[in-house]
Amino acid sequence: MAQPPLIPPTPELTQLAQIIQLAVAPVFLLAGLGAFLNVCAGRLARIVDRARKLEPRILQSRGEEHDRLIREVRALDRRIAVVNTAIFASVLAAVLISLVVILLFGAFLSGYKFGTAVALLFIAAMVATGASFAIFLYETRLATRSVKIGNHILEHEAEAE
Repeated sequence: MAQPPLIPPTPELTQLAQIIQLAVAPVFLLAGLGAFLNVCAGRLARIVDRARKLEPRILQSRGEEHDRLIREVRALDRRIAVVNTAIFASVLAAVLISLVVILLFGAFLSGYKFGTAVALLFIAAMVATGASFAIFLYETRLATRSVKIGNHILEHEAEAE
């Protein structure tokens, strides 16, 4: 059985293949942002769980213990706000990257030249991505500062039996 002759790709098909190749990198970036959002959401869940565990203890405590628990809950509340900001910046970056991909295909289909818009959106997406990472770094620093192990624990020695 004879093979039909191969039809050389049309310029339009070649251009579409190039657009798909251009869209692959932003799509991988979206996957990375999705993984980062998963980390942020997990961290947020752990912070909220800790705050919920402290709430009943606060209501039952008095004196120095009460003041310590209040300080811890305030720090947790601050961390919740910071993680939420990192999540917002990451989602914003993902939306901007999605717009980049949409405009790449929109330019191909419509013939309009969206090059400047694509470049500006991609720059904005990178700024939002960088901001989300920086905010996340700040949150990890807050978490590290809030964990203070007292010297009485660090220097504690068990009594001999």
